[in-house]
Amino acid sequence: MKISFLIHNAYGIGGTITTTNNLAGALAARHEVEIVSALRHRENPNVPTHPGVRLRPLVDLRTEQDHPRHLTPATVFPAHEYRYQQYSALTDERIGEFLAGTDADVVIGTRPGLNVHLALQARTGTLKVGQEHLTLDNHPPRLRRVLRRVYPRLDALTTVTDADAAAYRRKMRLPGVRVEALPNSVPDPSLPPSDGTARVVVAAGRLVPVKRYDLLIEAFAAVAAEHPDWHLRIYGKGEEHDRLRRLIDDLGLYNNVFLMGAAIPMEAEWPKASIAAATSNFEPFGMTIVEAMRCGLPVVSTDCPHGPAEIIADGEDGRLVPVDDRAALSTALLDLVRDDETRRRMGRAALANSARYAPGPVVAQAEELFTALASARAAGRPAAARTSGLDAALVSGGYAARDAAYSAASTLLRTVRKAKR
Repeated sequence: MKISFLIHNAYGIGGTITTTNNLAGALAARHEVEIVSALRHRENPNVPTHPGVRLRPLVDLRTEQDHPRHLTPATVFPAHEYRYQQYSALTDERIGEFLAGTDADVVIGTRPGLNVHLALQARTGTLKVGQEHLTLDNHPPRLRRVLRRVYPRLDALTTVTDADAAAYRRKMRLPGVRVEALPNSVPDPSLPPSDGTARVVVAAGRLVPVKRYDLLIEAFAAVAAEHPDWHLRIYGKGEEHDRLRRLIDDLGLYNNVFLMGAAIPMEAEWPKASIAAATSNFEPFGMTIVEAMRCGLPVVSTDCPHGPAEIIADGEDGRLVPVDDRAALSTALLDLVRDDETRRRMGRAALANSARYAPGPVVAQAEELFTALASARAAGRPAAARTSGLDAALVSGGYAARDAAYSAASTLLRTVRKAKR
């Protein structure tokens, strides 16, 4: 099978780039795989592409930034998509040419704007799979209206959490489109896991307001006061750097809290710690949570929509605390700092439980999806899996808890039906 991923800019840095590379590299063991980057701005990608995966750009900004067509606004890429200003008539043209001419069996879009291109421009015979790396509720209403109109032309839509898949099934009315959760995968670590002895807490991600590193630093002040030999290392770069630096100085934590800059990859840094922390107000999945757990770290995380609660088993392999609750965050961190045995037990559980995000299980699910789509098309039947009467009975308020409850109920119903066969 030939599989093509269509991505915004494979030469940058970000969670979508990392997880696309992970999945593409794992699929390359049994398939012909390529990553098609709508844009390119530098010679080599920041995140190296798997050697078995072909990478090619459509618009090279190093030489085409001032191309007359690139100075003309896009008309296919939706205007209310977050990246709209980076797209143009030239990207419309190049993406359209790629989709019309590709011989790929499956083309996978990796953001809403590219999914719109895929739905409207892919040639007949191509299986069209849209990926959602944010959440439905995260998109502005005018973009959701475009997606509701265009997405029925896709064969499948994958989300990174069950909760978001449930939201799409109920709110978007996508007859004939198979909607399911396909989590991000993390390759097997090449280094030994953490042994839980280092007096270090690690967090990683872009230094932007939604990640709430200010809350983490303030919460860690209580840890440093009681255990001054413990340190917090925050990896990443971004607009919040200077403000966080001032906060560290104002709290007198300059000997305990360190802004480490970006580390690519992070794999070598997680095992140097004993606890990981994630403090976002919003997290569509939580790639760094999985990365940390795969290195044997218990994770203390805010229970924000949607990802953390689907990854962390509270009290077993990590801790979930309310969003924006500094006291609860301090308490959860201190509980693990004070109790060596609990910390190590949770670390072992994190290592075991996170194996479900290894490439093997995720690739098997992706292959099963592609095979089911191809079989449905060959048989002339809709690709969407059969849904139950539960879909009509439940009403969503748009909250992660309700979406998760719906997903759990649907899964239970399918399990019961399977057992009766």
